[in-house]
Amino acid sequence: MTKQRNGGARRDVLKLASLAALGATSACALPERLPAVASGRAADATVLGIPNERFVFAGEPGSAGLAIEREFAAAAARRLRHLGLRRLDQMPRYDLLGVSGGGENGAFGAGLLCGWSARGDRPEFELVTGVSTGALTAPFAFLGSEWDPQLKSVYTDITPDDVLRSRGLLSAVFHDALADNEPLFLTISRHLDERMLAAIGRAYQEGRLLFVGSTNLDAQVPVVWNVGAIAASGHPRALDLVRRLLLASAAIPGAFPPVMIDVTVDGESRQEMHVDGGAFAQVFLYPRQVGEARRARAQRGQRLIPATAYIIRNGRLDPDWASVDRRTLTIAGRAISTMIAASGLNDVIRIWNSCQRDGVDYNLAFIGRDFTGSYTQPFEQAYMRGLFDFAFARAQQGYTWAKQPPV
Repeated sequence: MTKQRNGGARRDVLKLASLAALGATSACALPERLPAVASGRAADATVLGIPNERFVFAGEPGSAGLAIEREFAAAAARRLRHLGLRRLDQMPRYDLLGVSGGGENGAFGAGLLCGWSARGDRPEFELVTGVSTGALTAPFAFLGSEWDPQLKSVYTDITPDDVLRSRGLLSAVFHDALADNEPLFLTISRHLDERMLAAIGRAYQEGRLLFVGSTNLDAQVPVVWNVGAIAASGHPRALDLVRRLLLASAAIPGAFPPVMIDVTVDGESRQEMHVDGGAFAQVFLYPRQVGEARRARAQRGQRLIPATAYIIRNGRLDPDWASVDRRTLTIAGRAISTMIAASGLNDVIRIWNSCQRDGVDYNLAFIGRDFTGSYTQPFEQAYMRGLFDFAFARAQQGYTWAKQPPV
């Protein structure tokens, strides 16, 4: 098997998904589901009935961004109370972290965060966001350095058997994915327990925010989940929901089954199909409304809190050259991997533009050409351990963050 350097796991499983689709027929029995939320009603659906449990980018234009802006304002008020301050301009700093998708390359972000802790100058983040493998990293990054042993274990102790179970190509035609991700759900559940959920809830009450992104495939819209609010709600289903959200954010379409989320609309039970948040964005930070509010303060002559954004791109940003065979599936797989790589680059450029506009210090980390590791199968333990150690060493020495995307 050819060794993979960049994005290979996702490319391989999507190739197989394409092949499975070619063999499907109308006579195939499909997995059952509850009725989907009606067109145009995605923003009206609720899961646990918590008003700020999530932000659905559907319905009235800009409404989700405005709702997130209100959430930021409420969090700032809680943060001031926690710090014993009276005014927003008294806050000394505001640190933001966005962690991208990348499959097994998530070991890079994990190693960087742990090495940063070992160096001793890793900040406590007021905002942490995650997509796909970044959603698995985000809760540990949010809770701080004392959770580094668990974060390291997630990316260095697992094997492919802890992530997926192959269903076989033929059976995949009659199911909703090539592999069963129940092993990944069990892995998530081992780490994300009641103790961790309670810690996330306490951090939320202190005015800090944890967001993860998924894609509502029925409505074709991104969804940002307010994990801290869910954790702090005390709802009996909160723990199971958060575990399922992390699973959904990392559910590569065609490779892993979608996660079906039970919702209620006008008192009626419906179901949403959620997959990898990377279908919309590999990494995100904050909506434009939050930046507009920051610029409005500056225009009024009010002091701006020094804000620093850290973006961890769990992947490479340089092209991944390959000689492409003239075969349909090879070409399709290569095209998909190219689109994913382009999406990741566009996301870090978009965030850089926002930071420039809003007066936020921008810092980017990504896998550079000096890492030469490769793997022969997705989630290969030796590769992930090597990548973790690579990032850890550089962060412990003092990582050189890029101040702009390498374009």
